[in-house]
Amino acid sequence: MVGIDVLITSSWFIVALLIAVTFAPRIEQEQAGLGFLKYVAGFVFAVVLYLSVLLHEASHAVVAKRLGYGVNSITLHFLGGMTEIDGQSRKPRDEFWIAVVGPLTSIAVGAVALGGYLVMPDGLVRLAVGGLASANLVIGVLNLVPGLPLDGGRVLKSAVWRASGNQYRATIVAGWGGRITALALLLWPVVQRPLIGTEPQIIDIVLVFILGLFLWTGATAAMAHAKLRERLPALVARPLARRTLTVPSDLPLGEAVRRAQEAQAGSIVTVAPDGRPLGIVSEAAVTAMPEDRRPWVPVSTVARAIEEGLTLPATVAGEELVLAISRRPAEEYLLVEADGRIYGVLATADVDRAFRENAAR
Repeated sequence: MVGIDVLITSSWFIVALLIAVTFAPRIEQEQAGLGFLKYVAGFVFAVVLYLSVLLHEASHAVVAKRLGYGVNSITLHFLGGMTEIDGQSRKPRDEFWIAVVGPLTSIAVGAVALGGYLVMPDGLVRLAVGGLASANLVIGVLNLVPGLPLDGGRVLKSAVWRASGNQYRATIVAGWGGRITALALLLWPVVQRPLIGTEPQIIDIVLVFILGLFLWTGATAAMAHAKLRERLPALVARPLARRTLTVPSDLPLGEAVRRAQEAQAGSIVTVAPDGRPLGIVSEAAVTAMPEDRRPWVPVSTVARAIEEGLTLPATVAGEELVLAISRRPAEEYLLVEADGRIYGVLATADVDRAFRENAAR
């Protein structure tokens, strides 16, 4: 897709081969005498099926972009696909539309394929179209089940979020929906015979176990993530900032350290003659520099140039702060006021410590 990386994991090829092997006997029944080509046809069907999965994920990406969210990548894996969207949804409405469009796309693809299947003559193409129809209808309906990490779980989350006004509580509710769905799925082999009159096969039990484990772990991870994110608003950059001393970049390091100690400053920033910040002095580099050399080297030798992403507004907080650090990892960041004045230096170590303290409460 334009502007979005599409990634394929190695597990996809394993599943594609399994689909090819599973589909091959039906191809043989439809058109005998193909030999090895029946497996090739089965693999082609797997590719077409995953193209419909890509269409499902692309619909998530398109809606997210239109609502103003960044989309990093789409990944196809053995259980389907995943669209990586920047940050959390800002409104319940956004959460709903980004989530629901995927299953609706799969159902639409399934409906179109079903229509084609009903009017096509018998043959391999009709067989493939019928398989595509049934697979997409199942994917669409199952993804509407109200439990995370399924799309239906995000739809449930949006509804609870809208009703309660609490995004994190909504995630917990949707996570429990996913856990209940996982337990129900694991019980399916037990009730399969009484309900539909067929004995569960080994492949059914294995598949149910894999899917149930996927749902349970995905729901649990979403709940744990929500609990951490609930504490993010307490993570504010301004009170974590270290008092900063500004010095000329050619000042001897020893003199810069002396002035910082005298001013009880926890950080040093080098500036140009016009006051423009040039670099943030690395605390680790200062510590590594022998004291007898400090009077003879300029402070700029232990300063990291202030590149793009290393300057943050002093008001940055919560998820915005975490995202800024994750996008441009560094040991220190320069905090500035709205008018450009230097407020202080934010150390990643201080943010990590504050995050752990908030998470432990």
